[in-house]
Amino acid sequence: VPIIFISSTAEKMNMIMAMNMGADDYLVKPFFRDELLARVHSLLRRYLSLGSASDNSGNLLQYYELTLNTELKKLYVRGDEIRLTATEYKIMSLLLSRPGRIFPAEEIYERVWEQDSYSVENTVMIHINRLRKKIELNPKKPEYLKVVWGIGYKIEK
Repeated sequence: VPIIFISSTAEKMNMIMAMNMGADDYLVKPFFRDELLARVHSLLRRYLSLGSASDNSGNLLQYYELTLNTELKKLYVRGDEIRLTATEYKIMSLLLSRPGRIFPAEEIYERVWEQDSYSVENTVMIHINRLRKKIELNPKKPEYLKVVWGIGYKIEK
C-alpha cells in the first residue's frame, strides 16, 4: 500500500528515516490540499499499474486514469474504485481492450450480451450513459467514453 508521511519538520534525517521505514513520499506542512491529492493520485496510479508485491500486470487494462483489473473485476478511475454492474464491466473491458477503436452498438451488444443484435442502439446507449455518469467528471462533456455519431462508441482521451 502506498504510504505518504506528513510532517511539520523538513529535517533531512526525518525524511531519510521515513523513507527507510517504507514511505513512498514525504510531505511537509503546510501544504496545499491539491498537492496532497496529486501525490495520492500519483502513488495510486503507480501502485495500480505496477501492482503490489504479487505480479498482476497481465490482469490490468490501463488507459490514462482508467484502470480495469480483470482478475478482481474492478475499475479504478483517477485512483478511486468505481462500482460496476456485470454488464457495465463487460462494456468497459471491451472498450479498454482496444482504446481508440470504434465499436458499433451492434457489436457491443453481440459481444457483451452474447446474442444477435436487432435494434439494440437504445439498450447500449442507456448503459453507456450510466457508465459516463460513473467515470466522467462531467458526463455531458465526456473525457474518455465518446460517441462517434452514426458509427458507435470508443474510449479515447
